[in-house]
Amino acid sequence: RRVHGDRTDCAMLKRSYSFARVAVLARAASQHTLRRVIPVNCRVPSALIISNSHLHGRAIHTSRSLLKVIPFNLADIGEGIAEVEILKWHVKEGDTIAQFQPVCEVESDKATVPITSRYDGIVKKLYYEERGVAKVGHPLLDMEVQDASQPSSPVDATPPAATADPSVSKQAMDTIENNAQTEGKFLVTPAVRRLAREHGIPLHNVAASGKDGRIMKGDILDYLSGKRSVAAVTNVHAAPVQQPTLSSPSPPRPAAPAVSSAAASPSSPAVPSRPSLPGTDSTIRLSGVQRAMVKSMSAALQIPHFNFCDEIVMDKLHNLRNTLKRYAEAQGVRLSYMPFMIKAVSLALETYPLLNSSLDKDMQNYIQHASHNVSVAMDTPRGLIVPNIKNIQALSILDIAKELNRLQKAGQEGQLVESDLVGGTFALSNIGNIGGTYLSPVIMAPQVCIGAIGKIQQVPRFASDMSVVPVRILNISWAADHRLVDGATMANFSNKWKSFIEDPDAMLLSMK
Repeated sequence: RRVHGDRTDCAMLKRSYSFARVAVLARAASQHTLRRVIPVNCRVPSALIISNSHLHGRAIHTSRSLLKVIPFNLADIGEGIAEVEILKWHVKEGDTIAQFQPVCEVESDKATVPITSRYDGIVKKLYYEERGVAKVGHPLLDMEVQDASQPSSPVDATPPAATADPSVSKQAMDTIENNAQTEGKFLVTPAVRRLAREHGIPLHNVAASGKDGRIMKGDILDYLSGKRSVAAVTNVHAAPVQQPTLSSPSPPRPAAPAVSSAAASPSSPAVPSRPSLPGTDSTIRLSGVQRAMVKSMSAALQIPHFNFCDEIVMDKLHNLRNTLKRYAEAQGVRLSYMPFMIKAVSLALETYPLLNSSLDKDMQNYIQHASHNVSVAMDTPRGLIVPNIKNIQALSILDIAKELNRLQKAGQEGQLVESDLVGGTFALSNIGNIGGTYLSPVIMAPQVCIGAIGKIQQVPRFASDMSVVPVRILNISWAADHRLVDGATMANFSNKWKSFIEDPDAMLLSMK
């Protein structure tokens, strides 16, 4: 109720109003002004006066500050990745961020992955510059968050319109708990649910640290390490266990220029002077894509390759593609030769499935894959990447073209995800877009075959009547793993593939 403006009421205010009630008046002041609530001639003790600047967007605590600084560690992003490169920070020191807000974008040797915040808080320290290399399990940044393990009695000083209704929050939490106990439903992303399923972890045993009882990936990892469980944690909003802050790894220092032997040994014979070249040598760290290439090519050295090459007449496919091109463009799809070649690979694999296989680690068995997941090498600003189109056997040529367009666009923009890059069973490389005819492609382990497509050339050939006619010729180079594939199988597969390319009507007839 309003306070009347005589001194008797002011004295009564000083004697009877507790600090909590003055805080209520202060809350009203944040919505209106103190002048409208407490009259000018009312002398309130100075100890009870609360500055309006302290009320804006803050809570008034009756206990000590309940904030703590914790490290935000880089979680394991799967596939045996031990380190990533920081491509871009979305936050800076001093920023206030919310749970699930993007923090940064990192690049592994497989894909570009966004990292989101697990907490609400303030960024206190960034451990890496952009293009720095962060290790899994080490801190990315430090955050100041509320220490939920300490009791607090805050008085909300924000306007009522911005204050959540306690009854609504309690009702939402009760609904979540009831669903978790009776219906087996949990707030969890598909990736986290899959991680729990892979490790055989019942979700009702995992203590959730996310907003509104959401189970985070870190909760699953903490459960695996024995740190968190429902039995050990009674509050689903408890803060994560304090972890020691690890020092930031030092960035690599540029190599110092080498000192010439002539300068080091004054007594050595004089050598003719040479013009000095500008600039100095520099040491450049491999990018994530380059590290992936090093790893893949090192594994390929263990594979005994053999090659098979041939020429393909492209005239009929050239005419068919020109006919269908306008229909594809009407649907917003760019139709190149590659969708036809990829589909021809799938049709040939139905006759020779051995080439869609992979050897196990012990090299005692091989796995014959049911899905035809064709990897396509692409040149991008980040380097060579090899995403794959999955289940070619179930796709039409137009479907393949659409997926190929998507992968090419995502590759140029650096937006390929991990699922685009794993699971390939056969590979094609269209080096002809750049130039060249024949080459020796390198197999991507654990696959056992790869094809390299050269450029299409119009060359003279003899017709059946011995006249010279222009013909469009494409060169194809195959490489196969000789531990599993013999030369006859490779040649027969190539001839089958060639028959579909040279006579696309037969390919259309064979499609399901």
